[in-house]
Amino acid sequence: MAHSVTPFLMFEGVAEEAMNFYVGLFPRSAIREVLRYAPGEHGAAGSIKRADFTIAGQQVMCIDSPVKHAFTFTPSVSLFVECESEAELDQAFAALSADGGVLMPPASYGFSRKFTWVNDRFGVSWQVNLQG
Repeated sequence: MAHSVTPFLMFEGVAEEAMNFYVGLFPRSAIREVLRYAPGEHGAAGSIKRADFTIAGQQVMCIDSPVKHAFTFTPSVSLFVECESEAELDQAFAALSADGGVLMPPASYGFSRKFTWVNDRFGVSWQVNLQG
């Protein structure tokens, strides 16, 4: 039986920048452990071999892939954020959509008083919802 399930984000050279951005954006977030590629290892020296961090209490892992892939992130999988206030949603929207893309602008869509869906500048998809 599985012990746990953890979101795993694979980047190509920007894992540390993305992780620091996410941890700085949400409360109850912290970097827990960072392992880096050493010179002579398969990845670029100093890049993220594996990092464990939390975003608003949710454990997440990331890496800088040493292998170039023909794929990247897609909105088919996203991180869903429940905000307690409209101000918190607006702040998350502004930060996450900056240099990214807006899939659904902040609005009432019937299923929520206020909701937005964005891709951040790293390509990660976020759904941000006003609780209640």
